[in-house]
Amino acid sequence: MMEVKSNEKQKRYHLGVIYLILSAFFFALMAVFIRLAGDLPSIEKAFFRNVVAVVLAAGILIKSKERLSIPRKAWPSILGRAVFGTVGVICNFYAIDRLLLSDALMLNKMSPFFAVLGSYFILKEKFTISQGMAVFIAFIGGLFVIKPTGTDLELVPALVGLMGGIGAGLAYSFLRKAGTYGVKSSFVIMFFSAFSCLVCIPYLVVNFVPFDGYQFLMLLLCGASAAAGQFSITAAYYHAPAKEISVFDYTQMLFATAFGFFIFGQVPDLWSIVGYVIIVSMALWMFFYNRNREK
Repeated sequence: MMEVKSNEKQKRYHLGVIYLILSAFFFALMAVFIRLAGDLPSIEKAFFRNVVAVVLAAGILIKSKERLSIPRKAWPSILGRAVFGTVGVICNFYAIDRLLLSDALMLNKMSPFFAVLGSYFILKEKFTISQGMAVFIAFIGGLFVIKPTGTDLELVPALVGLMGGIGAGLAYSFLRKAGTYGVKSSFVIMFFSAFSCLVCIPYLVVNFVPFDGYQFLMLLLCGASAAAGQFSITAAYYHAPAKEISVFDYTQMLFATAFGFFIFGQVPDLWSIVGYVIIVSMALWMFFYNRNREK
């Protein structure tokens, strides 16, 4: 009996890893389609990215035929996830259009470290001095990617990209808070995506930029890739705990670097590579540190 349970757990772990690597691939692919959509405004791209997610999430909720019951005290967390998630998406799209693909996604991957800080203020979870040091060192790694010389034309989009990572990290903290109230993940995805679309509409009414058929196809593929990534990552954490598999999410950098090189001819400079190594090293260290603490 124990051997059967062990085999089942191992199977779920392997499925979790596969789903998480799939999500990393789809999110890197999403970034490619964002870039290929051309010089459309970031907010316009974010709108179409989220429209697809709204439709898919709504379809899943309708198909489940389950009665939704959202506790009143859960709404601030749901709204916080939507607000900071929207900031994260728009800032990330802005950075992807103006930076190396790998640089933009690495700055967005600062989100787990800011999620640690967010958990302290939002979930009242304490973090150790060791975790605090890891966050600080990861931020130093982010500075190697940003290269804040004050003269670099990429400084502003890099700072916006970092802001996207901060927004995503806080959004994940609010998402965890909403989960403690038993709110279904598909509803949170739908609410966040619908909220993002509504936020984008006033800008689109005033500053809508027409697009051609090719750009429209890229926007649809961007939304489809983002939705595939979102549902893959949800399936990953359904099969295995985050503390066991979360480090595999950084395979997104491998996909992003490969796509950036083969499709756009992008090669990260030495300082960016140093930043990647620092950030990924801290992610690995926190992964093993948290797993050992759990044991």
